[in-house]
Amino acid sequence: MTSSLSPEQLTQRIVDAGLLDSRQLESLWAELGTREIELADLTSILLRKELLTNFQLDRLFKGERSGYFYGDYKVLYLVGTGTFARVYRAVNIKTGRIVAVKALRKRFRDDRDMVEQFIREGKIGMQLRHPNIVPIYESDPLPTPHMTMEFVEGSNLREFVRVRKKLDPLEGLRVAVDILAGLAYASERGHTHRDLKMSNVLITSRGQAKLVDFGLAGMQPTGTKVEDAGNPRTIDYAGLERASGVRNNDPRSDLYFVGVILYNMIAGVSPIGESRDRSARLSIARYQDIKPITVHEPNLPLSLVAFIMRSLELNPEKRHASAKEMHDDAKRLLARLEAGDTSEPDAASPATASTVAAPAKIPSEQEGADKTVLVVESRMEMQDLLRDRLKKHGYRVLIFNEPQRALKRIVDADQKVCDCVLFSATDLGEAALEGFNEFGTHEATKDLPAILFVDAKQSNLVKRAELGSHRVLLTMPLKMRELRDTLLALLKPVNQTSAVG
Repeated sequence: MTSSLSPEQLTQRIVDAGLLDSRQLESLWAELGTREIELADLTSILLRKELLTNFQLDRLFKGERSGYFYGDYKVLYLVGTGTFARVYRAVNIKTGRIVAVKALRKRFRDDRDMVEQFIREGKIGMQLRHPNIVPIYESDPLPTPHMTMEFVEGSNLREFVRVRKKLDPLEGLRVAVDILAGLAYASERGHTHRDLKMSNVLITSRGQAKLVDFGLAGMQPTGTKVEDAGNPRTIDYAGLERASGVRNNDPRSDLYFVGVILYNMIAGVSPIGESRDRSARLSIARYQDIKPITVHEPNLPLSLVAFIMRSLELNPEKRHASAKEMHDDAKRLLARLEAGDTSEPDAASPATASTVAAPAKIPSEQEGADKTVLVVESRMEMQDLLRDRLKKHGYRVLIFNEPQRALKRIVDADQKVCDCVLFSATDLGEAALEGFNEFGTHEATKDLPAILFVDAKQSNLVKRAELGSHRVLLTMPLKMRELRDTLLALLKPVNQTSAVG
């Protein structure tokens, strides 16, 4: 009991634990001028002089004899406790450097697999040096498996959002850009994260996001069935990969959970819910029944909505192909939104912000004067390219991410929406082909000029494309001169003043 401890007994425990030496204590007694002091007064002085911390005193009162040091690092206080490890703020007794020490919990120290996984995590972390990844400085299995890393002044993203309830869309997107930058860097070096969640994202006092806890990928051989993936820290990944029909350690799984985090930051709720129950976390329905983020935030820019919902596609082929590609898209989207670009992929009218306005006065000789081209393309870089290039030649441009929304937009309109539709199958694949063919048969769009872009490798799509005099096919990579000539030829019947060239 704390009340039964005398000042002399406490000081003896301090010396035995190695927190202070006898010389430091003699200096303290000399300064006080007496040893006749109450325990409460002694602890108050020790705290005020920063000789001990409350964490250390609590352990001393409990009679704990170890856990005060990890190598050259003295533990100051507990930062956080997880299922598998505890994290402490610590100081190097030789250099004074402040670090975080992550130590495996006692219950797992006799579990060979857990110890190996912990050491692996440390070794991987020591290889990664990036502004958006918390660096690991040392990793040591003895006497207790532990690692030292940068101490981040701030909080983890889970706590950050819990306090804020939800983040401004731009703020959330900036965090996502940071996360993706770290993932892209690690991916280029052959590492996926495999435990991406809000508590494994730290937010510095300056608002920068940093990833922690790399190292889980590869604990089972790539290709292991997800049902056999026993690591409890990868259970959410196992559920996703079982639902999507891929083997474990698919790098696109990290991208899905970036989407989960971004959705959660902006909407204030997780799209897949939260549960401790293993069967619930492995349930396919958890990943199939994703509500559109607009259910929670109806006024988001639809370009941001499209980005988020693409990352939550159950079919990994519909997500971004890599962390770098997703990072680049996120950066472009962020730049556009920060610049005040409110253009939306499916706004209500061609005269609203969804149209990229042509110059106020378009010279009559410009090719696309008074013409609107509707582009169905999911890749942001291609959206930007087509918008910029066509705009230079006088065209107005509407951007849609999927064919069905484009069709609905045209069918529901009271006036003409566009003069030509461009479908890109490079990323949309089968969906672009089906949309192109459906446009050719639907009463509202069958007479509308249309162009289908296909990659040279998509010969199966080429054979099934329903072409005609005003429905043509162009192969990628895109040649802008060829596109412009094709547009002029398709629009010539209603634009006799246009000239090829």
